[in-house]
Amino acid sequence: MNFAQRLQQLPSVSHLAALELLDAQGHVVATIEHKPGQIGSLTVYTALAAEHGGAITPAAARLGLTWYAEHTADAHAHPGKHPNIDRLVAWAQGSASYAVRLVPSQA
Repeated sequence: MNFAQRLQQLPSVSHLAALELLDAQGHVVATIEHKPGQIGSLTVYTALAAEHGGAITPAAARLGLTWYAEHTADAHAHPGKHPNIDRLVAWAQGSASYAVRLVPSQA
């Protein structure tokens, strides 16, 4: 299944303005906004957190890399081009979990 097909199977994030990733101390380490170029990542990270107790765990990161499908190979070939995938690559190899805080849209 390619990335576009996977996105069609995941829940909508139309109700979100952003998603914040928090380290063990509660500091925001990354924000994925609901804007062009990030909506796919917002969708993936939101669904991963929902399946993994509200956090991006190493197991969630590994699953996310399969969901990104063809983009994961491109991220490996071009480090820095896909920062949201690069983050999952690093986290999949570690032991830390990152809490997810959903930021609702104000609409």
